[in-house]
Amino acid sequence: MTTSKPIRKKKGNTRRKKKGSGQGWLPRVRNLLFGNRYKRVFWVAAVCITLFYIFLFYTFLVIPSSVRSRWLALYGDISYPAGYSIHGIDVSHHQGRIDWKRVAEAKVNDEPIVFVIIKATEGKSLLDENFNDNFYQAREYGLVRGAYHYFTPSVKGKIQAQYYLHQVHLDEGDLPPVLDVEERGKLSCQELQREVLEWLRIVEECYGVAPIIYTGLKFKEANLSTQEFAKYPFWIAHYYVKEVGYKGEWRFWQHTDLGQVDGIRGPVDLNIYNGSMYDLRQLTIGKGEEPIEEDSAE
Repeated sequence: MTTSKPIRKKKGNTRRKKKGSGQGWLPRVRNLLFGNRYKRVFWVAAVCITLFYIFLFYTFLVIPSSVRSRWLALYGDISYPAGYSIHGIDVSHHQGRIDWKRVAEAKVNDEPIVFVIIKATEGKSLLDENFNDNFYQAREYGLVRGAYHYFTPSVKGKIQAQYYLHQVHLDEGDLPPVLDVEERGKLSCQELQREVLEWLRIVEECYGVAPIIYTGLKFKEANLSTQEFAKYPFWIAHYYVKEVGYKGEWRFWQHTDLGQVDGIRGPVDLNIYNGSMYDLRQLTIGKGEEPIEEDSAE
């Protein structure tokens, strides 16, 4: 029979730990900041004041002027581009039934509305439900009118051009055909350019005038800035700024989508033409620079 050896106690640090020393850093910080009611009130007030100053700084110094202008426009305070006198609108079924008599008599920045560009078609089968009535009424009330097609990237440019020509019949004095290009879909930049150019080529051959291209500023710079597009008049959308940001040549500028015009319920896009009334007339179908007759010798 064997006897067991006595168990020896291990030597170690016998000092007692201070109360709270085993807590992690997060509980200690929480206790320091919010350990009592007075500290809690102080820090809540400090956070609220800090957030208020951040809001003021962001609103008046950081936030872009274009966004501030949009908020102003929502409340009817729209700033109009300076130095332009030829104003127009563009409409679709979204504007509902339009009182064209009142539109023709309306003023934009104390200037009459001169032109209107109306949505006609989209893709290969969509005809705007109000197009025919809007297109007819615009001519009846003396407005220079145009018709635009919304380009659908998933449909071949040739098919879209044929559909537009089937539905839209422009007359002498109308603006050239308009192509609205805003999205690439699944197409590469090169594929989009090829299909858009096909639409432009077919429609130009039919009417004998270069179509107008509508697009946003950033989309234009990213997708439609190759040499092949240089011959076409551009209609640039760039909202709530004092000057359009595009540095190249342009004919029309859509400067807000929150305009208010007599005869139209709700907001409507406002546009200006970059030129004189004579220039606008010369852009229309059937017009052009008239030859200058030389004085004959007597």
